[in-house]
Amino acid sequence: MIKKEDWLTIPNILSYIRILMIPLYVYLYVTAEELADYYWAAGLLVLSALTDALDGVIARKTGQITDLGKVIDPVADKLTQVAVVGAMLIVRPYIYPLLILFVLKELFLLINSIILYRKDIMMDGSMWFGKVATAIFYISMFILVIFPTLDKSGSIPLIIITAIFQIIALFGYGNWYRKMFQKNQSNEDKRME
Repeated sequence: MIKKEDWLTIPNILSYIRILMIPLYVYLYVTAEELADYYWAAGLLVLSALTDALDGVIARKTGQITDLGKVIDPVADKLTQVAVVGAMLIVRPYIYPLLILFVLKELFLLINSIILYRKDIMMDGSMWFGKVATAIFYISMFILVIFPTLDKSGSIPLIIITAIFQIIALFGYGNWYRKMFQKNQSNEDKRME
């Protein structure tokens, strides 16, 4: 249950800041004309990644883990990832399959999370495979942003690596959801007996 005081915890404020950075990042990247402009966009991407890591550390160390944070942090992550890949379509239109993969993966996770939430089951933060996929994403996208002239032969391997780790995360979360659905069904069956 989301409480009134949860809205103003430091980790949640950092998530809001991350969300507010998204339009600024997109603007910087889309309007970039010189290499320095891409560096500004890359710097903002690094700042976003740092606030993502920092909000989790602060939440755990200070006991500020909230139900709101469990929702807003992943939302900030997903919006950032889709915005970064979406903006990159302008310079690298061949990144389109990665954008589709993100959207399909996130829809799958969202739908399953909503179904489980209605059964009072929530994921307690991201899992290791999700954290690794996010780290790989930020590293790959940072390289692609900071090197806007990197040709297709240099970009595609980074995009493929990012996609592979997104798929690994998708299957990892899919397996977790399957186990939760089975556990919930087993509990319901026991109650019916």
